[in-house]
Amino acid sequence: MDAIALGPVLISLPRLYAFAAALLLLLTSLLLLGLPRQRHVRWFSILLIVWLVGARLGHALTHAEIYAQAPLDILKFWQPGFHGLWGLLAAAIWTAWALRDHFLRLIGGVALLGGASTLWLVLMMQNPLGNDMTLQELPDLALTDLEGNSVNLQDLRGERVLINLWATWCPPCLREMPMLAEASARDGVTVVVANQGEDLMQVVRYLDEQGLEFRYPLLDPHQELMALTESPGLPTTLLFDADGQALERHVGELSRTQLEAWLGSR
Repeated sequence: MDAIALGPVLISLPRLYAFAAALLLLLTSLLLLGLPRQRHVRWFSILLIVWLVGARLGHALTHAEIYAQAPLDILKFWQPGFHGLWGLLAAAIWTAWALRDHFLRLIGGVALLGGASTLWLVLMMQNPLGNDMTLQELPDLALTDLEGNSVNLQDLRGERVLINLWATWCPPCLREMPMLAEASARDGVTVVVANQGEDLMQVVRYLDEQGLEFRYPLLDPHQELMALTESPGLPTTLLFDADGQALERHVGELSRTQLEAWLGSR
């Protein structure tokens, strides 16, 4: 699991861990650096921005071929895709500049920054709030397509299967639908977009208006897949191998680099 739900709001666990590390950095730097309040606010506020920008640019540069297809995706900071070492380097450079007039504060600031970054990395690796996937293989579940035909998900074994749980009221779901339609046209991949809880006309109207075509647009009126996957919210995307065994699960909006990593490396 890589997200938790607080009411109707989905919170990404990596972001929650980053918030915890940033909060620790804020508290320890207030106690130990001895900076005047205004100067501390300036240093810490810009530090967060510099880390985010540096980490995002580092991620984009290490996946340059993918971002070349859609350069504006670099600006989608709400999507996953940050390079921790690049962020740390950018933040350390800013700290060195901002605290250059006091050597001990400079060393202390860089050390605290390193400690907070290490905490974030450990939390990301251990993922204490996450849990294992409850759905380990393609379920023996029959859903209907837009023509009223029954499709059993287990019958789709034979190539990789990407199942996306979505709804028309969910903005992140709609943002990733064109990308999923592109993936549906790839060889060796079966993309299933399983609408959760809406009626046929809502789904057909949206897909027709957007000009989106899928081989398997399915209806899940009772949200059975949500229950089987114990998903906290939408969108939720699952990847299965050709034998129907679960490989990956992501709760929240997919990025192009994440989808390419799933489909391009296996």
